Amino acid sequence: MPDITELIQKRFSCRTYADKPLEDQLLRQLDCLAAGEHTGPFGGKPRFQLIKLDMSSPEKWKKLGTYGVIKNARLFLTGAIKKNNKAVVDFGYCMEPLILEATALGLGTCWMAGTFNAGGFARAINLQGNEYIPAVSPVGYPADRKSLTDRIFRLSAGSDHRKPWKDIFFTEDFSAPLTSEQAGKYFPALENIRLAPSASNKQPWRILRAAADNFHFYLERAFGYTLREVPIQDIDMGIALSHFELTTRELGISGQWRIDEHAPERKSLDYIVSWQEVGG
Repeated sequence: MPDITELIQKRFSCRTYADKPLEDQLLRQLDCLAAGEHTGPFGGKPRFQLIKLDMSSPEKWKKLGTYGVIKNARLFLTGAIKKNNKAVVDFGYCMEPLILEATALGLGTCWMAGTFNAGGFARAINLQGNEYIPAVSPVGYPADRKSLTDRIFRLSAGSDHRKPWKDIFFTEDFSAPLTSEQAGKYFPALENIRLAPSASNKQPWRILRAAADNFHFYLERAFGYTLREVPIQDIDMGIALSHFELTTRELGISGQWRIDEHAPERKSLDYIVSWQEVGG
């Protein structure tokens, strides 16, 4: 797989696909990746499946509809996870590497947490009573030209804009921003969090560097981001954790996720988890 930073920079939310099926070899690769065992930092084990649409059957397409947001997609990466505390964080953490693997194969994807027919996908994946589907993603060859829907979504969400470092990364007790220079060897991992996708491009993650090798991760929640019992911004946090760990691993930095009972509290933020370097 190419450099993780290259993939993170290359990935974009693709809503319009070429009317072209994937080759059998690519399908087998994707099926194999989806069928593997996935475990998040909180122990959740989501299951993933590629849902293949029969393009000759309009009725089947309608049942798996995406409210007009996605055009010409023949495949959807669908996942389910048992309902539990932090389960949706685990889901985002486990699904993002699959999204990046698809990017490495030259395919387009798009995180979808609210604009899809949950009932249709639930039937397709045989959803159990104690599970939910936090998100799905179309998978396919991107169309040569973006549709009007694509352009409207990107403009309304401000997808091409990212918050500056001073609004996301902090040191000490949140009183001072963490600069890119102070980040040192962790700069690529933190920058890849900043580049992560998020619902409405809210970029809700906040990271506090407590020591040279210890980081606390927080979530700044926005009102109205819970749909069908799913706290959508927990997906965003899972993606951020995934980007951080994938990048540190590539840099040869070993660490572990843990709950730190002494992590500083902040009224406007939910503490999620901490990362501690080990063996440094």
